[in-house]
Amino acid sequence: MIELIHSKSCLIFGCGNSLFGDDGFGPAVIESLQANYPIPEYAACIDAGTAIRDILFDILLSEKRPRQIIVVDSSESPGRLPGEISEIDVDGINPKKVSDFSLHQFPTTNMLKEIKAYTDVDVRVLVARAAAIPPEIQPGISDAVQAAVPEMCHRVLEIITKEES
Repeated sequence: MIELIHSKSCLIFGCGNSLFGDDGFGPAVIESLQANYPIPEYAACIDAGTAIRDILFDILLSEKRPRQIIVVDSSESPGRLPGEISEIDVDGINPKKVSDFSLHQFPTTNMLKEIKAYTDVDVRVLVARAAAIPPEIQPGISDAVQAAVPEMCHRVLEIITKEES
């Protein structure tokens, strides 16, 4: 994975734990992208699981950085329907509201903000509203969130191909 991080100009990270219901949305999107869509040579799709903080820390400290980072995750943002896709402005995340977004908590949000503020990396965070994230192991995402996987794949591809042209 380290080679991908340092050799591709666009990194797409799927965040979440597939063992906890809709928290597995990010990894499901990465799996679908890799299996069903042509990924441009300059891009890499990475199932980051719950290790996104470590990966972002490496990127933040690296002299060679990607041009673009797209983080795909689930959210518990109120006011949205299960499976509804949205983009989160990293700068706009209120520290009091950080628990509404998985992103595997506040240190990750801080690192995304630092990458965006202190480098020339374009940082995008795309989420789907979770129907349920169980407190105990329960593999498999809900039907509403599963239905959002192809839509998110198209959204990611639209962003990375638009940015490259």
